Amino acid sequence: MGRAAEMLGTTPGFLRALGEARLITPLRSEGGHRRYSRYQLRIAARARELVDRGTPIEAACRIIILEDQLEEAQRINAEYRRAAGEASDGPATGPS
Repeated sequence: MGRAAEMLGTTPGFLRALGEARLITPLRSEGGHRRYSRYQLRIAARARELVDRGTPIEAACRIIILEDQLEEAQRINAEYRRAAGEASDGPATGPS
């Protein structure tokens, strides 16, 4: 946790607060040390950015969750549009 906090320029307490808010849930090593993924570190960095701008940590966590949900919805929408485009570009079935 200390190394992750150092990388982000924050404190271990800040990372614990993100865990308590259930924004990130790090895996644990056999020795019980928290292990953060790159994705979790990116999320924590975004939270730090929002908090540094004056956003309360609870609100920052909610913003990040909503941003993540929006990104996923946009990805799914793009997949549907691609699939619909491929279906409409299929072979013509009219008279020759």
